[in-house]
Amino acid sequence: MSVRNTPPFRADHVGSLLRPPKLLDARAARKRGEITAEQLRAAEDEAIREAVKLQEDVGLQSATDGEFRRNSWHIDFLERFGNVAVIPSKIKARFQSEQGEVEYLPPTLEVVGKLSWPHPIFVDHFKFVQSVAHVTPKMTIPSPSCMHFRGGRAAIDKAAYPDMAEFYADLTRVYNEEVRGLAAAGCRYLQIDEVYIAYLCDPALRAQVEALGENPKTLPRTYVDMINGAVAGRPADMTICMHLCRGNNQSGWVASGGYEPVAEVLFNEADVTGYFLEYDSERAGGFEPLRFVPKGKVIVLGLVTSKKGALESKDQIKRRIDEAAKYVALDQLALSTQCGFSSTVEGNKLTVEQQAAKLRLVVDVAREVWG
Repeated sequence: MSVRNTPPFRADHVGSLLRPPKLLDARAARKRGEITAEQLRAAEDEAIREAVKLQEDVGLQSATDGEFRRNSWHIDFLERFGNVAVIPSKIKARFQSEQGEVEYLPPTLEVVGKLSWPHPIFVDHFKFVQSVAHVTPKMTIPSPSCMHFRGGRAAIDKAAYPDMAEFYADLTRVYNEEVRGLAAAGCRYLQIDEVYIAYLCDPALRAQVEALGENPKTLPRTYVDMINGAVAGRPADMTICMHLCRGNNQSGWVASGGYEPVAEVLFNEADVTGYFLEYDSERAGGFEPLRFVPKGKVIVLGLVTSKKGALESKDQIKRRIDEAAKYVALDQLALSTQCGFSSTVEGNKLTVEQQAAKLRLVVDVAREVWG
């Protein structure tokens, strides 16, 4: 079995990291008006340098900025397109955890006019990681589906977009402009965080989607088509990966259900090289849907949970990799954490030391399995 010198790597991780206390304090001070935007930026820079060093020290071949400049994995990005407003959600999110269930209405987005890309969004974020990393710098962005799923047709201005096909086309175009901007800055490893295709594996969430007047059977293809358009024209050496998530907020989750309902479209029609798939619990179902993965694509198995600090056993992880290899060749597999550690600024319920141990475990097992 060979190592991989191009992304996704045999040992990888999804992107977000626990915010250090000093950074949380700086954010709070900025909110109170006690420090300037420049001082907050300096605190972010320092925290990102330390986060990149952590990733390099544990042996990872790629590094992100931990998403330290964001409050949320998706809102900070999407609200910066032109004519996008943040509003209360129409779909309830029931986050479940080992401590119980919490129901709330997370913020969603409303398109109030024609979409535009007034300026680069995360290009400067990427440039900073690139400037401090000695390994491959990786950027993460939310999927275009995030602009649609929670609000549906009702959240899209009918005067601007009487035909939803025009909305999808414009959303694809503004995304493509950002991806081209990242590519021009030197980004060669881009991850698209796709939550809602995974949500459409859950019967209860499919029912909520139908109640909004959408078709859960056709939405996966609609969302894949937008991703394909968003990355069209990228440089030949730019790797695009997709992360499938069932919800990640303070160690809670939203959706359950295996990948079977979306597998054929997901693996065969999405123009991406790799898929980061949650497989840390029975909520993700079995490995059988991996039979649809074509040659040349890589499945990054999220077998190490980011939701709690207890370490998985190496033998257990290796057994799970062997099970997956019954459906897709071992050489097409890699290993990662199941999700990020801090999709929102609050972070999951584990310590910085436990987070580092999880990342080391991923690296150690990958070395033992693939060499």
